[in-house]
Amino acid sequence: MTKPLIGITTYNSKNKFERDIAAVQHTYIRAVAQGGGIPVLVPAILNDDDRFDLYSRLQGVLFSGGGDIDIKYFHGEDHDRISDVDDFRDETELTLLKQSVEDGKPFLAICRGVQVMNVALGGTLYTHIPDQFKTAIEHSQDEFTTLIHPVNIDEDSRLAEIFGETLLQVNSLHHQALKDIASPLKVVGHAPDGMIEAVELPGHPYAMGVQWHPEWLTDQPVMRNLFKSFVDASKNLTP
Repeated sequence: MTKPLIGITTYNSKNKFERDIAAVQHTYIRAVAQGGGIPVLVPAILNDDDRFDLYSRLQGVLFSGGGDIDIKYFHGEDHDRISDVDDFRDETELTLLKQSVEDGKPFLAICRGVQVMNVALGGTLYTHIPDQFKTAIEHSQDEFTTLIHPVNIDEDSRLAEIFGETLLQVNSLHHQALKDIASPLKVVGHAPDGMIEAVELPGHPYAMGVQWHPEWLTDQPVMRNLFKSFVDASKNLTP
């Protein structure tokens, strides 16, 4: 069987010559390839027609991590720690997320991605956890592969079936988080402090969102299972 094309969303930045670039960390690319897919980078500067043309050729979409979503999309509380807001990326990802829901196209949403998932479907975010959510856990860490806290996954969830267990040890690299959950979503994972760490979209062929960064933890079989399950679900879609 031909390997499925998996789109990976990118961020806009500049190189050392101050030239505009589209980029994404290699960990996402490697994780998709390891799972059996062909990674395809999705620029966040395409016009509507070209963006949909590219989307239509993909069997799955991975919504990657990165900067903060503009608060205008969810009437969020402004905060001076909000950073790296990118209108082109917001528009691209919110549009692709809604389209993937409508079309039943498999997608996996990671960190910022799960926040996009919630906002696109009508939910809101904490815009800076330390000032808006009481917790003893420092969720915004700089160590990508350090395991910071456990996550409890609901036993009756699809993610529990995918992971093969209900207690995970994860990294934590986010200063924002899901607040009010969009009505179509089902919360299926929590940190010990009650922070929402995983959601699913019931009735969709494959729509999973996690707040941690599994692409940095593929030395763990459970995290490899996540990417393999995503790619396997995408194989069933003919664009």
